[in-house]
Amino acid sequence: MPGEILSGQHARTVEESRVNKAVPIGGPASAGRDLQELLGLVARGDHEAFSRLYDAVSGPVLGLVRAVLRDPAQSEEVTQEVLIEVWRGAARFQPSRGSAMTWILTLAHRRAVDRVRSAQSATDRERRAALLEQTPAYDDVTEQVEARLEREQVRRCLRSLTELQRQSVTLAYYRGLAYREVAELLAVPLGTVKTRLRDGLIRLRDCLGVSA
Repeated sequence: MPGEILSGQHARTVEESRVNKAVPIGGPASAGRDLQELLGLVARGDHEAFSRLYDAVSGPVLGLVRAVLRDPAQSEEVTQEVLIEVWRGAARFQPSRGSAMTWILTLAHRRAVDRVRSAQSATDRERRAALLEQTPAYDDVTEQVEARLEREQVRRCLRSLTELQRQSVTLAYYRGLAYREVAELLAVPLGTVKTRLRDGLIRLRDCLGVSA
C-alpha cells in the first residue's frame, strides 16, 4: 500500500544531504520520460512504480516544501501529503501541459502555500477572538453614559440599531478604537464601518431626542 511505502522510505528521504541538494526541476530528457512512464503506471495502481517514483521525487518535493514552510516537521508532513496526492491523482497528469516533475512540484508548492495560509488564518482568528474577549459587555458600555442619559432610554436606543451598527458604535465611541481597528476587529471593509457608524449615530441621536 502507498502508506506503507511512504513510511518505510521516509527516513532516508529526509536526510539532510538530500534536503539541501539542488532541486532538479529541469533534468535530462530521459529522466523526464522515465517519470512520465512511472506516473502512467502509478495511475493504474502499480505499487512498484510508485516506490520508484517516490525515490525519484521525494527529495525535490521536500526541498521545495521546506523552502516555503521553513519548519522541518511541517515540511515532512506536507511532503507525505503531496506524495499521497500523487498516488491518488496520477491519472490527472497531462504530458501536454508540462513535465511530470513540474506537475509534481506544482502540487507541492500549492499544498505548501495552502498550509501557510491555513496557519495565518488560524492566527488571525485567535487574535480577533482575544480582542473580542477584551471588549466591554453591552451593560458595561451603557454604564459609561448613564451619568448623562437615562439608562433604559440608552439601552432601548442601542437595541434599535443593527448588530453591526451597535458593535461599531460600541467599539469606536465607547471603547475608543480607531475606524481601522474597528474594521479589522469586525472583519468588515473600512468603508462599511464608517457608513454603519454614521447611520448608527444618526439613529441614536433621533432616538434620544438630541438636537443636531
